[in-house]
Amino acid sequence: MTKFSIAIHGGAGTIIKEEMTPELEAEYRNALKESLDAGFAVLENGGSAINAVKAAVVMMEDSVLFNAGRGSVFTKKGLNEMDAAIMDGRTLDAGAVAGVRNIRNPVELAEEVMLHSGHVFLSGKGANDFAIKQGIKLEPDEYFYSEYRYNQWKEIRDSDLYQLDHKIDKPAKLMKDKKFGTVGAVACDSAGNIAAATSTGGMTNKRYGRIGDSPMIGAGTYANNKTCAISCTGHGEIFIKAVAAYDVSCLMEYKNMTLQQACEEVVLKKLVALKGDGGLIGVDAKGNAAMVFNSAGMYRGFKNSDGENSIAIYAN
Repeated sequence: MTKFSIAIHGGAGTIIKEEMTPELEAEYRNALKESLDAGFAVLENGGSAINAVKAAVVMMEDSVLFNAGRGSVFTKKGLNEMDAAIMDGRTLDAGAVAGVRNIRNPVELAEEVMLHSGHVFLSGKGANDFAIKQGIKLEPDEYFYSEYRYNQWKEIRDSDLYQLDHKIDKPAKLMKDKKFGTVGAVACDSAGNIAAATSTGGMTNKRYGRIGDSPMIGAGTYANNKTCAISCTGHGEIFIKAVAAYDVSCLMEYKNMTLQQACEEVVLKKLVALKGDGGLIGVDAKGNAAMVFNSAGMYRGFKNSDGENSIAIYAN
């Protein structure tokens, strides 16, 4: 039996301890623990990596603390549009959705795309129509409303600016409802199969149906039993240009790098050279995990069958 493990992230960026209240930090740590425990419970009961990453991401999509699912930011038009992807490293099957609305858990819709659509990537109204056909749970607009997110959008809605949700622009006393970015999970199950999932609400005030790296297989999400499972978070445009998730896999496959070495090469060298901030989490088929970022912090957690368990926010 392979060592089984799971790693999660809830966004990376300018996360500064001095600008975080103890109460808010406790909320984030508790939300990360709930997600980590949900995914690990699947693995502990002999479940698959794909079900573990889905369970972990669903927990974060249901939290108002993160920019995914319920906590998603507002677009230029004042809407909540969400993206998600999931990939099975055993089969290389993948499913992704972009620009979907009113979907309670976009990661579940991504899985339905993978399993039952005959396609890999659906977007917009077509993806929503497919969700209804598959019986995916919908929620009204009010479910996704956050006063902080709405006020954040109002400040820049009349401009051509957009805002990365993980950039801190207000002191802690005004951050009660501050939500940080993209969420994701990677896992290795007891059979040595690996999987990855990522979900996001994108950028505040995004225009023209903008899509980031999260739902793009190879850019923000990737899994292959031969190498690794990766979920990214950060400035999506740069991660797309770098084909970041797949690049980690390539470095392992063609240059024989370890998971940690490959993650560091991409995040600390390639992305930095492109002026891209953020990070990623990864696992390999031996249950090893990596959590690497070039920003001031990344909401993250890790747990494995050897008893190792950690939750962290800031850079060490």
